Formats: sequence, C-alpha cells, structure tokens
Amino acid sequence: MSGARWLTHFGLDDLPFAKDIDDADLWLPSRRAALVDELVDAVHERQHVTLTGEPGVGKTCTLRALRERLPDAGFRLTYCHNATLGRRDFYRQLCLALGLSPKATAAAVFYAVGAHIEELGRERVHPVLLLDEAHLLHQDVLDHLHVLANYEWDSRPLLSLVLVGLPELNDRMRLHRNRSLWSRIHCRLALGEALPEDTVEYIDARMQAAGIKQSPFDSDALTMLHEATLGRLRDIDHIATECLKRAARRKLKRVDAALVQNVAKDCA
Repeated sequence: MSGARWLTHFGLDDLPFAKDIDDADLWLPSRRAALVDELVDAVHERQHVTLTGEPGVGKTCTLRALRERLPDAGFRLTYCHNATLGRRDFYRQLCLALGLSPKATAAAVFYAVGAHIEELGRERVHPVLLLDEAHLLHQDVLDHLHVLANYEWDSRPLLSLVLVGLPELNDRMRLHRNRSLWSRIHCRLALGEALPEDTVEYIDARMQAAGIKQSPFDSDALTMLHEATLGRLRDIDHIATECLKRAARRKLKRVDAALVQNVAKDCA
C-alpha cells in the first residue's frame, strides 16, 4: 500500500516514524530529562563526559537534545563519527571538523588545535568535541586524548570531550593504561534499558506529532511491541510502521498484539 493510502487510513498527516525530525521536535523519555540536564550542565561547566548505552536506547537523540539546549553564541559543537581511525587520521579528522588544514604530525595538529581553541576562547566560545562510537577508538587515540583533556597544567580546559558509546566503553576506560584520561572525566552518564512506559510514551508522542491524538495501538499491542524490540527505537520504528501498513491493508483501525507478534516474527 502506498504511503499516502495507509496514512490516510489512520488520519495521519505525516509519516509517524520518519527520521528527518528537527532537534526541537525530538522525543526523549520524560524520566531522562534529568540526565539531559546533567549533560548540559557538565558542558556549561567545561567538564569531560562519557555517555554510554545499548544500541537504540537514545544516545543520538540525547546528543541532539544537547545541541538544541546549548546556545550557538557560546559553544562550538564538533561531531566526529569515524571512531576506527588511527591516531594520525583521527587528528586529521579533528582538524577538518574544526575547519583547520590537516597537518603532517600529531604535534603540528595539536599546536594548530591549541591555537584555534585560544582564538575561540578570546571570542568566549567553548568547543565541545562529540566522539561517537567511542568504544571503537584505537588505543593509540585514547593514549593521546588525555593531552586534549589536559591543558595549561589542568588550570583550564582546552575543550570538552563527550565520549559516546556502548557500555564496554567504560570497561576500556577503566584499564590501567587509560587511567590518566579516565581520571579527568568527572561526568559519567549511562542510558539504562528502556522501560515499557517509555515505549508507550514514544508511540503516543510520534502519533501526536503525525497528526492524531489517539494511538491506534492497543495496550496489549504496545506491551508486545516493547517485548519484541526491548524498547530500541530503530526497531520500534520499523515494526510499528509495518504494523500500520498491514492493518490498513486489512482495513483495520486498531493494531492488536497478534498483529505485532506476527510482524515482529517476520522482521526477526
């Protein structure tokens, strides 16, 4: 069934589980509001941060919430997602992300980055480096991140590092070899497992954003959806969309647990 037809069937104005959502319209569980506050406060205080969680529990949404909350005038966010680079290529990526010309050596890069940060400091702008998939960082990169975290004898921060990754990131950081960097990270945040009420809240929020006030998913269907996906948003998006399409084909106005179970089995 075409997108327009199944949307019309349920009275939806837009795709309820589309990915192209503005930061201001992102959904986060209400119970995680305090965690976002902690993250924002840590960056305002120029701290370094680790943010860990299982796949699909909302790490990217949390980063986008951070971006939405920080004023453009006082902060410069730089997002680096290629965590599998070696030290030299990592520094080159850092230069490019900061708008600098890549340098031949790590020392030259550090000098260029330091000069750039000094300039931003004079402009009262604090850089924030977001390193996604940080659990995949090469050890030689981790060996040198503490240099970025240690500036002017620790008297003031060069920038805020936000290391984002799976829970095994904390295991790596606790290794004796990484103790220098780990000791400088005072804000250590973890996104726990999603709860059933998070899935209910998420579905309701996405449906309302798409134009309808009453979710077409029965309560038992939402329970089954959470069990099938463990609350992982990417899986919820996929299965919930397919459920709506199949219900529309059958001219059903409600999605029940049996339909969710069948779709989840087919998508497994």
